[in-house]
Order: sequence, then structure tokens, then C-alpha cells
Amino acid sequence: MATKIKTVFFCQSCGYESAKWMGQCPGCKEWNSFVEETIKPSVMGKSGNASKGAGIGGYGNSGDAQSKPMKLSEITLNEEDRFDTHIGELNRVLGGGLVKGSLTLVGGDPGIGKSTLLLQTARLLASDHRKVLYISGEESLQQIKLRANRIGEFTDDMNLFCETDLGTIEETIRRAAPEVVIIDSIQTMFNENVSSAPGSVSQVRESTSVLMRIAKQLGISVFIVGHVTKEGTVAGPRVLEHMVDTVLYFEGDRHASYRILRAVKNRFGSTNEIGVFEMRNEGLVEVSNPSEFMLEGKPENASGSIVTCSVEGTRPILIEIQALVSHTNFNFPRRQANGTDYNRVNLLMAVLEKRVGLELSSYDAYINLAGGMKLIEPALDLSMCMAIVSSFRNRPIPDDVIAFGEVGLSGEVRSVNLPDLRISEAQRLGFKTCIVPKTVAEKYASKFKDVKLIGVSSVQDAVGIIR
Repeated sequence: MATKIKTVFFCQSCGYESAKWMGQCPGCKEWNSFVEETIKPSVMGKSGNASKGAGIGGYGNSGDAQSKPMKLSEITLNEEDRFDTHIGELNRVLGGGLVKGSLTLVGGDPGIGKSTLLLQTARLLASDHRKVLYISGEESLQQIKLRANRIGEFTDDMNLFCETDLGTIEETIRRAAPEVVIIDSIQTMFNENVSSAPGSVSQVRESTSVLMRIAKQLGISVFIVGHVTKEGTVAGPRVLEHMVDTVLYFEGDRHASYRILRAVKNRFGSTNEIGVFEMRNEGLVEVSNPSEFMLEGKPENASGSIVTCSVEGTRPILIEIQALVSHTNFNFPRRQANGTDYNRVNLLMAVLEKRVGLELSSYDAYINLAGGMKLIEPALDLSMCMAIVSSFRNRPIPDDVIAFGEVGLSGEVRSVNLPDLRISEAQRLGFKTCIVPKTVAEKYASKFKDVKLIGVSSVQDAVGIIR
């Protein structure tokens, strides 16, 4: 008797299952997120059991120590639970190194360098005599070999395997017993227990469940590469990001040389850290001093340009903010923000009109963060206001001036976190004047002797500096 095919609908955001299509998902309230898939009823039962086994309770069968509750004081940790990837920027983002038994998702635009980064990581781990298995479902062995020749020499501890059948992959991993496994990519993996096509919601979800079970039971660190949608999020159900331990996003313009590795989820470390890389012919190279890298090519004595300092985790980064304000020929002025929040720019321009008295309603305004960085930190408010006024008045700001601070709707300038770290970075790179909130200037005036701290309590005071 032929097996009946059942049609179901899955939400691409949260994985909610429905027998019929709905405009809005009842689970996550997203609109137009349902996709249709055909699934055999018998297969659904198998996959459901697999999903249940992939939960936290499913890992208890891997050893007697986990088959009963344990006191927190009885659990011991050792240094071997986390090991060095030999890439300092990657270690920073991961929280100090790679954790055994962890599942890490790496997402990013096509051609941004995801596979290159993981291949370099595999090379360095193999050179440290750690057994690495690189599994590719998108490239042939010859294609990977061509890319590997550009990166450098590999040891025999690095093994390649081209396969998309998850059953074969699981058998190979158990037989080879590597310490690190790299899956490129999760959208190409195929679980025979699920009848839908590779890359579908159910395939991605069930394949990730199998890889998670393998990582936890065998203590293998697994990297999986995920494609992204046009909105910049990992393709597939949103539950995919909830299942893994760490989610890393590779950001940047593929036509530019820099790359930013950012953690948006990390069970073993901070989510505020970023890693900075530069793409070269030989692969990705770490940028140990991103402030100097971001300020390269800054114009001298140009209006609408000022340097600010943003803190990502524990790392201060100096960024040039550029503004261009020009008279519009249309009834509605144009506003554009590149690298920062568009709505925040509109808010700051409204504050300048109301509190400073600038007539900006008939002017176009363009804000750009040089270097292609994407930052939404409130500490950028003061520098954006000064850049807008500098361009509006066509008065350049001295090149040795830096500004940071949060601007409120009343025009007040508020303090931000880690101001001493920001001032110290500005001093190290040769800046002589820092325009900061008044409370910060009063607190750190005696600590920094080589930098002149100008404290401002309102945006009117900061704008008054621009003559």
C-alpha cells in the first residue's frame, strides 16, 4: 500500500507547524512566513522521536555520570575543556577559545569569507596535532584543494570529506573520531528520515538536531556554516539559532578588504566582542589594531567629518563619522544613514532643529560610518550631531578632536559606559582634545594629562565649539 503524502506548513522564523497556510504565525507573530512542505506521516513520527532525543534529556544516555542528577559542586572543569584555535580574533569572539562538545553556527553573505576562515582554523588546529574533519556539501575535493593551496600547508591531521547524506556523515564521524568537525553548509545536508528537500525548514532543523546530538555525546566541537537571507539572518527556521551554542555572523562589504566577526549568541562567553580581519590573497589576516585600520585615508580639514570611539565588548574602536548636509530641491528632504540607525539620525536632527535652532527641514542629510562599520551605540550621538552641524555650517572640525556621548531629547549630553577606555585609546592614537559629557570630564580630568577634556552638558554647548 502506498504511503500517503501529507502537506503541512512551517513558519520559517520559529518552526511553528500548521495544517493550513496562515498569514500570521501564531507562535512568533511574523507575517507571510509560512512555507509548504510535503511529509510522509510515518517519517514525521521518526523525526519527532529524533527531535525528542536531541533535547537536553537525550544526552543523558551517553554516560553513567549524566544519567542521574548531580550537585553543582560535584562537577569539575579542566583546562582541556576549552582549547586555542590559534586565531586571536576568533578566540576573542568565542570567549577565550573553542569549547569541547560545542555547536557553533557561522553565518554571512555569500563570498564574505566563511569557508576561508573555517579552513584556516582547520589548518591551524591540524598543525597543533588536533584531528579535524572538514565536510563539504557544496564543493568538490579538488575545489577545496585549490583554496587550501592558497592558504598554506596542511598536515595529515586534516581530512576532507564530500557528502550530503547525514547518515553517512554520522557514521564517518563516529568511525574517524575527530576533535573538530566543520559542516559546509547545513543547507546542503540531507536526512533520509525527512522527505522534504535539502535546505527546507524541517531538513535544516532535523539535521542540526543530529549534529547537536553528535557534538554532545562524543565531545566533538562542531562548526556549521549557514546561508543568510536577503535580510541578513540565517536561512531556515529561527529555532536553528536557539538550538546551537554559539552564533557568529561574518559582516562587511565583500568588495572591501575588512571583515567583522560578531557573536550574537554565545553560551560560553560574551556577545559584545568582535573580531576584525582583512581579506588578502593568502586568506584572512587578523587586524590587531582596528582603530588605525578604520582611520586610514581620513581627509584633513574637511567639514562634516569627526572621529568618535565605540566600545565593542572590551575593545575600543575609533571610527570616522561623515555627514553631508546640502540644500534640497524637493518638497521632502532626503535622509540616508549608512552604518548606523536611520531613525536615530532623524531623531538627532529633530533635536538640532528644536534645541539649537538649525533650520534643517529644507536640507538633505547623509550620514556615513567610514570603513563600512555597522554601529548603533548611543555614544555616537554627540559626534553625529557635531558632524551634521560642521557640514551645515561648512566649518571643519580640527583633526585632533574626538567626541562621544549620548544625546537626549531635551538636548542634554549623557555619560556612556567605559569612558576612560575610550579616552585612553584616543590618547594612544595621538588625539589632543576629547569632547565628552561634563560628568566624564570632571571625573577623569586629573587622570589624563596629555589630553584636553572639554565637558559639555548639552548639545548646544558642543555645537558652540564649531565656529
